Amino acid sequence: MIRPINAQDARRQFDPTSLPEPTATGKPKGPRRIIGQRRALNALEFGLQVGGKGFNVFVSGPPGIGKMTSVQAYLERFASEKPVPDDWCFVHNFKDSYQPRAIRLSAGQGNRFKQDMEELRRFFETELPQVFESDEYSTQREKTLEEVRQQGQELSQKVEEQAEAKGFMMQNTVMGTALVPVKDGKPMSEEALQSVSADDRREMEKRKEELQEQIRASQKSYRKLDRRAQEKVKELDRQVVLNRIEGPIEDLKEKYGDRGKVHEYLDGVQSDILDNIDTLKSNPEEQGQNVPPQVKRQMQILREQFFQKYQVNVAVDNSGRDGAPVVVELNPTYTNLIGRIEKQMQMGALNTDFTLIKAGSILKANGGYLVLPVIDVLRNIGSWEALKRALQGAEIRIEEMQEQLGYMTVKSLRPQPIPLDVKIILIGRPTLHQLLHMHDDDFPELFKVKADFDTVMDADPENVQGMVDFVRGFTEREGLRHMRAGGVARLLEYSTRLSGHKGKFSTRFGDITDLVREANFWAGRSDASGIESEHVQKALDEKVYRSGLIKDKVGEMIEQGTLLIDTADRRAGQLNGLSFIDIGGFSFGRPNRITATIGVGREGVIDLERESRLGGPIHSKGVLILTGFLSRVFSTSYPLSISARIVFEQSYSGVDGDSASSAELYALLSALSGVPLRQSIAVTGSVNQAGEVQAVGGINEKIEGFFDVCSARGLSGDEGVLIPAANVQNLALRPDVAEAIERGDFAVWPAASIDEGIELLTGEPAGRNPDGTMEPESVFGRARAALDRIQESLKELRMASELSGPNGA
Repeated sequence: MIRPINAQDARRQFDPTSLPEPTATGKPKGPRRIIGQRRALNALEFGLQVGGKGFNVFVSGPPGIGKMTSVQAYLERFASEKPVPDDWCFVHNFKDSYQPRAIRLSAGQGNRFKQDMEELRRFFETELPQVFESDEYSTQREKTLEEVRQQGQELSQKVEEQAEAKGFMMQNTVMGTALVPVKDGKPMSEEALQSVSADDRREMEKRKEELQEQIRASQKSYRKLDRRAQEKVKELDRQVVLNRIEGPIEDLKEKYGDRGKVHEYLDGVQSDILDNIDTLKSNPEEQGQNVPPQVKRQMQILREQFFQKYQVNVAVDNSGRDGAPVVVELNPTYTNLIGRIEKQMQMGALNTDFTLIKAGSILKANGGYLVLPVIDVLRNIGSWEALKRALQGAEIRIEEMQEQLGYMTVKSLRPQPIPLDVKIILIGRPTLHQLLHMHDDDFPELFKVKADFDTVMDADPENVQGMVDFVRGFTEREGLRHMRAGGVARLLEYSTRLSGHKGKFSTRFGDITDLVREANFWAGRSDASGIESEHVQKALDEKVYRSGLIKDKVGEMIEQGTLLIDTADRRAGQLNGLSFIDIGGFSFGRPNRITATIGVGREGVIDLERESRLGGPIHSKGVLILTGFLSRVFSTSYPLSISARIVFEQSYSGVDGDSASSAELYALLSALSGVPLRQSIAVTGSVNQAGEVQAVGGINEKIEGFFDVCSARGLSGDEGVLIPAANVQNLALRPDVAEAIERGDFAVWPAASIDEGIELLTGEPAGRNPDGTMEPESVFGRARAALDRIQESLKELRMASELSGPNGA
C-alpha cells in the first residue's frame, strides 16, 4: 500500500535565517542584472558582438517574464562601452531643393554646426544688407556708375546737337522721345507747319527720319551702357558680399573639415548668396505706404523662406551621450520607425522643406541598438516591410508611406538616404518566431540569432542570491518598504509555485513585483515598518478573493447539493476526478463526479463526452488509451468484448485533456469488478497503455480545490487526493493545506501505477502477477471474471441466434 507524502513534500519552504544578505547593488535606481537566463544571455551577447549582415536578434519568450526590461538593462550596460555614433543633419540641396542632403558630423557637432549656421543666417539677413546702405558702398557705386553716366550724357548731347543742326528739337514725352521742328530757335507752331511747302515738308520728313535712326542707334548704345552699368554694379555687389562672407565661410570650413561634405554644402551657400543679392537688398518693411498689408506679409514670408535655406536640421543628436544609443520603440508605426516629413500651412497651402524632416527610431538608434516588440511591428501597416527594406539595403530612406503603398501623392521631398549600422532586437512570443520563420523568406536571413528566455530557473544558491538582490533593488527603486527575511522567504516559496517545480524559481518577474507591491500595501494598512511573511500571504489571499467569485460559486453549489459530490462512503463505478479551470489570470481546481457503467456488448468503451461533442481531442485520446490498457491486460486469450460508458456527470461545457484518464480507468475497473471506491479520495493523473500513471498540470490547484470542498464539510482525516508520483516534485500547496497534511487531517498519495492506485481506492489488492495471472479475489481477478461472464453471455446469445435460423424460431 502506498504511503501519503509528509508535510515537507507538500511545499518548498525557505528558512528566513538561512537566506543570504543582499549584496551591494550599487545605484538602486540603475538597471538590474538578468537573473537565471544564462542561455538567453549568451545568445544575446553573441548576436550583439558578431559582425556580418543579418545577425540581428529575436528574443523569444512568453509575456510577463521581464524580457523587455532585462534586454533594455543589458543593452544599456553593453552599449555604454561602445563608441558614440555620429550626428546626422539635413540641409538644403541648392541643386535640387526636393532632395535634401544628409551631412554626417562627429557626435555633438551637429548642434554646434546648427548654431554656427544660424549665426551665419542672421548675418545674411540682418547685417549683410546694411553693407549696401553704407557711405563707402554708395561712394564706390557712384564711382562705378559715373563713367557710364558721362558716356550716356555725351551720347545724348551729340544727338541733341545733330537734331539742332537739322532744325529739330528733342522733347521727352510719355510716348518716348519726340522730334519737334524749330525756326529761329523756337518750336514751330501748327500754323507755321501748315504754311510750309510740300517740297520743304518732304525735306523736313527726310531729315526727321535720319534723326530718328540716329536716336535709335544712340538708344541702343545707351542700353548697352545701362547693361554694362548694371553688370558693374552686380560685380561690385558680388565683390562686396564676397568680401564679407568669404571669411566666415572659410572659418566654418576650417572648423568642421571636409567630413560629411561640409565644404561642398558651404560652397553652395556662398554661391546661392551671391546669386540672390537682390533678395538681400529688398526689405518688405521699407515698402511704400501704398503697398497692401497682405502683400507685405506675403513678401515677408517669401523672404523668411529664402533665408530658411541656410538653417540646419539636426535629425540625430548624440551630444552628451555615453556610448551607443539604445532605443526602445513601443509604438512602431511606419512614421515612428522610419521617420516622417511634416507639413505646415502657409498662405492657404500645405508646404514642407528639409527643416520638417523628422528622424524615426531606427535612425535615432543608428550606430547602436533598437528594441522592438515584434507583434506591434507586424500590426502596423508598412512597418515590417520598411524595417526589412532598411536592413537589406543597409540604408534608411525617409519617405512618405503613401509612396510605399503605391498611392498617388503630391510632390514631396526625397531626402538623401543615410547609411544604416544598427542591431535590431525583436521581442515576442515563440509562436511568432516560428510563424515568421515558416512564412517570411527574408526573416531567417535578417534575424539569424534567437535568444530564448526560459520561464523558470534553478533554485540554486546563486539564483537565491539573485532573487534576494532583485527584491532589494526593486523595493529601493520603487520606494517601497524594506522586505524582511520572512517576507522574502514567502516570496521565494510563491516563486517556486509559479514555476511548477520545487527545484525551480519562476522568471515571471512581473507577477513577483506585483505581489511585492500588494504586500507593501497591506504592510502599510497594518502600519508595519517592513514587509513580513504575513503581508505577502495577505496579498495572496486577497488576490484570490478578488478573482475567486466563480470558484466560490462552484463551492457553494457543491455545498447546497446542486453539484453532486460525495466525500464519504464507497461507490462502485463512481469516483471524484479533478479538473483545472482557468478564467483569465486566475485558475482553480474543482472535483467532478465520474461514473462508469458496464453492459453486455461489443461496442467497447464509449466516451459520452465525445458522443455528445463535448469532449476535446486530447480527452478522446485518453479514453481510447483506456481501451488499449484493457485489451493489454484482459484480452490475452479472446477478443475484448465489452460495452462500457464513461461520463463526467453534470458537465455542460467542453471537456478536454487527459488528466482524468486514470480516474476513468479506476471507475471502469470498479464497475467491472464490483469493488466500490472511496469517495473521500479524489483522483488526478494521466495513464498510458501500460498502466503507468503520468504527470499532469495544475496539480496544486486541483488538490486545493478538493481540500476546500472537504474542509467546508469538515475534515475527518479520511480525505485526500491521489496524484501521479511524478507530480510530487511540483507540489507547492497553500500553507493551510500543508498544515492539514501535517496534522493528519488531509492526505496526498503518490501513485506510479494503476495497481497502486486501485489498491488505495478499494482497500483490496490489485491482484496482477508478473506472469499475467490474477488473484481470484483481487480487483483485477474479479474484473477478469466479469469479462469472462460477459464473453459467455455473448456466446450464448450467438448460439441462440444461430439455432433460431434466419427467419426466427
